Amino acid sequence: MAIYYWSKQMTFAVLALLLAGCSSIPESIQSSSERPYDRLSQITLIPQVALGQEARLGGRVVAVHNENDKTRLVIVSLPLDRWARPQLESVSEGRFIANVKGFLEPLDFQGRLVTVVGSVAEMEQGQIGSRPYRFVVINVTGYQRWNETQQVILPPGAADPWGCDWRYRRGWGFGNDRGPERIETIVTQ
Repeated sequence: MAIYYWSKQMTFAVLALLLAGCSSIPESIQSSSERPYDRLSQITLIPQVALGQEARLGGRVVAVHNENDKTRLVIVSLPLDRWARPQLESVSEGRFIANVKGFLEPLDFQGRLVTVVGSVAEMEQGQIGSRPYRFVVINVTGYQRWNETQQVILPPGAADPWGCDWRYRRGWGFGNDRGPERIETIVTQ
């Protein structure tokens, strides 16, 4: 019979390994500068200062325009979380244009969440509907498409410490007085 010894140090080591694996920004959107602009509002306040500087912005693609040598993505900007994923519950900060070298299939990007990294190229006059709008333009050096998935969130106390899920005991007279499950949409790679 083997005796296992589990120490606090082992717990912290396992926790550190787990967190290290899920707490980094994907390589495709790593920044070459220490602190790239990560909010569209930072750039639109003083665009002259941001020109030529690196930015990492993200959001939902609302339009895809293929040109001879590049694809222009029109993106509704959303704040990014610490993993550089767009935050779904956030309010939009406006729109920006991301110029990506080469051809991108519009169906692969239309309506999808994306994060781009690149240099702030210019401010460009355009329109949203019939209203004039000034777009920040980013020359993209890397991008990451994100997936939206749903997960079921159990109410607190739905499973006891022994792993018994009391929701399945309804017919046995135990009932579920902990509240309903909810479905949450999350962003994944």
